Amino acid sequence: MSADTDRWISTFIEAQAAELGAAQNTLLAYGRDLKDFATWATRQGRSFDTVKQADIETYLVFCDDQGLAKSTRARRLSSIKQMYRFAFEEGWRAENPAIQISGPGQDKRLPKTLDIAEVDRLLEAARASGRNDADAARNTCLMELLYATGMRVTELVGLPVSAARGDPRMLLILGKGGKERIVPLSPPARAALADWLKTRDAAEDVARTKGKPASRFLFPSRGAAGHLTRHRFYLMIKEFAVAGGVNPDKVTPHTLRHAFATHLLAGGADLRSIQALLGHADVATTEIYTHVLDARLTELVLDHHPLADDGMRKAPGKPPKDDQ
Repeated sequence: MSADTDRWISTFIEAQAAELGAAQNTLLAYGRDLKDFATWATRQGRSFDTVKQADIETYLVFCDDQGLAKSTRARRLSSIKQMYRFAFEEGWRAENPAIQISGPGQDKRLPKTLDIAEVDRLLEAARASGRNDADAARNTCLMELLYATGMRVTELVGLPVSAARGDPRMLLILGKGGKERIVPLSPPARAALADWLKTRDAAEDVARTKGKPASRFLFPSRGAAGHLTRHRFYLMIKEFAVAGGVNPDKVTPHTLRHAFATHLLAGGADLRSIQALLGHADVATTEIYTHVLDARLTELVLDHHPLADDGMRKAPGKPPKDDQ
């Protein structure tokens, strides 16, 4: 890539971070997508300042030919559109070559979720995990908070310890784009949090006597980030699944977020409340959980109804006379 291309990408990403408060993972995704597009454009004898609409459309066909998923192609186009909108506003381009391009859309897949029994087994596995009592207290707190609040994993591992002081009934969460939201804590989550704070603070006191600075995170770590990483927690939750007898293929930190929302909806919570708790900008994003619930209820009927094996799984016949 040319120096000009590097400048376009770096300046755009810096602006997204400074002006919109974009998350680190979002910025990394922008960088990867734009570098891939730049590499392709260079091979076509183009640069960011000479690319036309037809070039971008050809690139999307190239991505399709590579077998990339619709979601990946949609994300790449979104990165390109965001960059060229920024370039147009900054006066780098006299026109925006991406403005009229429609995306491929995304496959509408229902998110994986867990039933209450599976969540219980994961929580039990977390309580019995780790090399010592401190590990078990931390792991229990992580899982209880995740299921009680529906937090994103990045929000969970990056929680400041100040948010957990004073036996809070509510937890202040800093979400995407720097937006804050307040989520209530369940009694089990509050108990797990109090237990972990005692263990954490005792370890911090010992560290301070050795001249180490105090951590500002609820889940401190010696790594570069200063807190437990989302990748490490991803591996931990897989371990909990295996130990708890839950299929690890269906368990991720985000699955607990889906379970939180689905179980609330099944319990009678309204979509607007769930939207606020999850930190969704648009209630349309939250509406997918109504489809998840419908699918689970259908599966429940097909699995347990006494007539399910006599034709309910096949094309339904005429309804009983009382229903006509």
